[in-house]
Amino acid sequence: MLEVLGLDGTTEAVYRHLLTHPERGVADTARALALGEPDVRRALDRLSTLALVRPATTGPGPLHTVRPELGLQALIARREEEIAAESSRLAASKAAVARLAAELAPARDVSPGFERVHGIEAVRDMLVAVCREARTEVLVLAPGGGSAAGDPYVWFSPADAPPHRDVRRRTVCLHSVRNSPAALADARRLSERGGETRTVPALPVRLVIVDRRLAMLPLDAERPGAGAVVQYGGGALAALCALFESIWEQGEPLGGTARRVDESPDSTERAVLRFLARGLTDDAIAKRLGVSSRTARRLSTALMKRLGARSRFQAGAEAARRQWV
Repeated sequence: MLEVLGLDGTTEAVYRHLLTHPERGVADTARALALGEPDVRRALDRLSTLALVRPATTGPGPLHTVRPELGLQALIARREEEIAAESSRLAASKAAVARLAAELAPARDVSPGFERVHGIEAVRDMLVAVCREARTEVLVLAPGGGSAAGDPYVWFSPADAPPHRDVRRRTVCLHSVRNSPAALADARRLSERGGETRTVPALPVRLVIVDRRLAMLPLDAERPGAGAVVQYGGGALAALCALFESIWEQGEPLGGTARRVDESPDSTERAVLRFLARGLTDDAIAKRLGVSSRTARRLSTALMKRLGARSRFQAGAEAARRQWV
């Protein structure tokens, strides 16, 4: 209880014992506390250093034990002075770090309302910085799963979760992460920190929104490691927030099962049908779903067979007739 003042458990026990039994010496104190005499002597040396005991000039024992309201209050005052001095040094160090960062910072590509960040390392640094400043919520669209296991470009990992427990984090990933043990483990860890994860068949873009005051999205959707745009406020940010909420509402909670009504297609199959209607190849569909080309080919073949279609165009038309898309 008194460690902060420099007294470990043994030293505190010896101090308490001497306060109530000032007449006892080293041997008696050691027997009473079931300690070795060397332990008691070390404790007495520490108490002497802290000015809590001193040789007695009068009294029943060889040592005089200073009362807590005198000795411990003096230690508290000393500790408060040390903390004040340490706080002052820390503030000076913080200012020095800020000056150093400003001196060494590369030129920033900043325009009114937005900023460009170039290179994957700069993107990661910016993400960590803005998410550490989060106070209310962090919203994430993560086509690659949002973790090192699911995405070579780690935009936001569980380890970088905001330090403030009252920050709500909502993440939307692809349905394909349900087949990834690493992604499911990430989701469980995020859930333990108050995070929520949903999945959808496809996502339009990587996106991180912090407190609805800024958003980060890639400069090049095909090369997310090339850099990012940071959007501050304005109509564009409001539109990105609305996009996230729309996708979130369509998402399935990770750990749940996809909803299906009668024989209608599930959300993944609907996405495949939309891509077929747009003429996308199986490889392009696989990339958008985050699955293998073989899986995408199996899905499209099964849907065409189910619709009785001989071509992708015919499949799209039949799906539209049935109001599946």
